[in-house]
Amino acid sequence: MVSRREFLQAAVATGVVAGGAGTGAWSALAAKQQLMSEADLLKFPSFGNVTLVHLTDIHAQLLPVHFREPSINLGVGEAKGQPPHLTGKDFLDRYKIKPSSPDAYALSSEDYVALAKSYGRMGGIDRIATVLKSVRAERDDNTLFLDGGDTWQGSYTSLKTRGQDMVDVMNSLKPDAMTAHWEFTYGAERVKEIVDDLPFAFLGGNIFDNEWDEPAYEAMKFFDRGGVKVAVIGQAFPYMPIANPRWMFPKLSFGIREEQVQKHVDTALKKGAQLVVLLSHNGFDVDRKMASRVKGIDVILAGHTHDALPEPVIIGKTLIVASGSHGKFLSRIDLDVKGGEVKGYKFKLIPIFSDVISSDADTAALVKKVRAPFESELKKVVGKTDSLLYRRGNFNGTFDDLICDALLSEREADISLSPGFRWGTTVLPGGDLTVEDVFNATGMTYPNAYRLEMTGQRIKEILEDVADNLFNTDPYYQQGGDMVRVGGMGYRINVGAAMGNRISDMTILKSGTPVDATKSYVVAGWASVNQDTKGPPIWDVVMSYLKKTGTVKLQPNRSVIVDGV
Repeated sequence: MVSRREFLQAAVATGVVAGGAGTGAWSALAAKQQLMSEADLLKFPSFGNVTLVHLTDIHAQLLPVHFREPSINLGVGEAKGQPPHLTGKDFLDRYKIKPSSPDAYALSSEDYVALAKSYGRMGGIDRIATVLKSVRAERDDNTLFLDGGDTWQGSYTSLKTRGQDMVDVMNSLKPDAMTAHWEFTYGAERVKEIVDDLPFAFLGGNIFDNEWDEPAYEAMKFFDRGGVKVAVIGQAFPYMPIANPRWMFPKLSFGIREEQVQKHVDTALKKGAQLVVLLSHNGFDVDRKMASRVKGIDVILAGHTHDALPEPVIIGKTLIVASGSHGKFLSRIDLDVKGGEVKGYKFKLIPIFSDVISSDADTAALVKKVRAPFESELKKVVGKTDSLLYRRGNFNGTFDDLICDALLSEREADISLSPGFRWGTTVLPGGDLTVEDVFNATGMTYPNAYRLEMTGQRIKEILEDVADNLFNTDPYYQQGGDMVRVGGMGYRINVGAAMGNRISDMTILKSGTPVDATKSYVVAGWASVNQDTKGPPIWDVVMSYLKKTGTVKLQPNRSVIVDGV
């Protein structure tokens, strides 16, 4: 039997592709595919004297996954129509990527199901280890490996071990530094417990102690690579107390703290740094604005918003690198640094095709070890799906449609709400749904599914608030994420309108009647930031619903009408 790896390497020569009927131009697909091998993916002509390797937002995914990129990712203000706010054909055209090619599959949602059946899963920490070892074998004295955070959260095993599975595996990869976001949802004490034992730097120059208004974590670390003094400054997610439960880290304050970033850059330069790197979890548009205002940053390694771009965005003299999420990519950027300036660079966004890049045996053995206590539970089948289940998209994702349906049914609600998280893997149609799949979309430390009454006015206020977090034209007021997902209710949104005026035409789908601002409705949701939220964990709600329904068959979600684009 021919393996997928052999198929990918020989696709051009064979001209044969097997796939589902009616899903993609299969007769022409093979001719469009590019010849791939591990050597092709890792090929990179070394350049300059410093190499940065960036991984971010892996969300505790140790194994190869399917992850569909968004079909809608709107930009507003100066970011409108600019990377990363391009999707589908517009994205492919911008970067001159051939449709149906490996890069098209990795970087867009176009013809996703058909291409997924051809190209397979992406990521896998053992494949990432292979790439890292290859780079280090060539450039060990020149290389920094930097982790952008959202590393310890997002899976069944990370939840059950409180992040220890990811800590153990990442330690084996020997990062030089990391920053954080979802890490703090294990609580400040757990973060401290882990950080105290980390063999590398945990950086968060924008995290302060509330009581003393003093830095709570190390802001920067210096490295010597290729004869260059490199300063790496860590910028954790600025909006922790708003987007996540404040009670989990009550003694800490966060924030963009632009003036503090500038002070760190100035200090780094005064101490002789020849290259200044911001290891950021701000989100891309925040980083774009920061690059235009903070002077002296050479490279921003962006995280949080899960964007993957095949080349850096340049703002002034600052290069912004976006490395995707869920282990799908590693970024490598080689820099020629002379006289305290970047004279040139070469960049590659390396797609981690798991059927092409070989597994590193030591890392694979460690992954097997940390997963072993949970393996039987992870594999339990809880349902099937005839629909593609994915999360990413500004207004809805089908996995959240499933969650909203489960909340409506199991919690006997009129309206359901599911947060616009960007983490969570994709499940292809025609397959089983397992416990692992459910937890990949729900595995978090505040999962309780509430059921309470809200007036129509309160529901509108919630939608308006989230919409402003996403579509405020000032990036410093954006928190990343996507719109809250809504079940049982449709609405119209004008993304270009002012705060408080974006949402209209709220309608109960079952009856077709308008939502009454003064009437109370039963609302079910999950992931409330309130400490005393009551209700079953969301994964129990979803799995109970799946047990009753058996097979997921979702209709296209057209309940949100978008204006002002």
